[in-house]
Amino acid sequence: MARIVELDGAGDPDTPAPLLDDFRDLSRADRRPDRPGGRGLVLAEGTVVVRRLLASPYPPRALLGVPRRIEELAPELDPLDVTAFVADADTMAHVVGFHLNRGVLASADRAPAPDLDALLAAATRVAVLEGVNDHENLGSLFRNAAALGVDAVLLAPGCADPLYRRSVRVSMGHVLRVPFVAGTWPELTAALRAHGFVLGALTPAGDVPPGGLADRERVALLLGAEGPGLSDEALALADHRVRIPMVPGVDSLNVATAGAVAFHAVGSAVVA
Repeated sequence: MARIVELDGAGDPDTPAPLLDDFRDLSRADRRPDRPGGRGLVLAEGTVVVRRLLASPYPPRALLGVPRRIEELAPELDPLDVTAFVADADTMAHVVGFHLNRGVLASADRAPAPDLDALLAAATRVAVLEGVNDHENLGSLFRNAAALGVDAVLLAPGCADPLYRRSVRVSMGHVLRVPFVAGTWPELTAALRAHGFVLGALTPAGDVPPGGLADRERVALLLGAEGPGLSDEALALADHRVRIPMVPGVDSLNVATAGAVAFHAVGSAVVA
């Protein structure tokens, strides 16, 4: 059963602190539990994203929210062994370090990474990201992947942490739904080849449209960061160089937008 703890006053010195500390001073980078060097926690904001966290493999630890938001989440919280701190907006802002418009936060421990071979054995459409270090682009890619039938995301070197709070928020919690594994190019490509994936690298210099791979049973789409795009190493590993047709004078899209176009094109046979 969920434990409801009402916070009284901005300082709230009498509340047992360990779980509430998950949410303290989130405006300070050196205190953020979801940042590199932090405690490795997952933080979710807003009722929609918190619901997805509660339904995910990530073990919830605690919630902090205004009464209305905690009441909205009561059906999901009732069966869980979790603490929900209830506070007014000012008290919540004092704990967090800023006013949170969405009215609720949740923390969770990280789940173990899935086994790469088992993940690919069950997948037909995979995104492979290299050097995507912008958290908003990363979150958007996961949201697009969830919407457009991508079964898994593989993180090649240089990618940011998908479980950073901004990525979780921008993904609308779908980063908690789409499984991902990080690895080196040799590890990832060996596993993809072993499971029969065709590799298509998105590049302005490509000569195959994304839809040209739609009839392949298993497709992995490789996407690079804004600006530099995919490395020479990644391009050399691909079976096809894929280009989204565009009007003259425009040769590229934001990586999340390009991903959405390509995911739809190769997933049209499997997405209703």
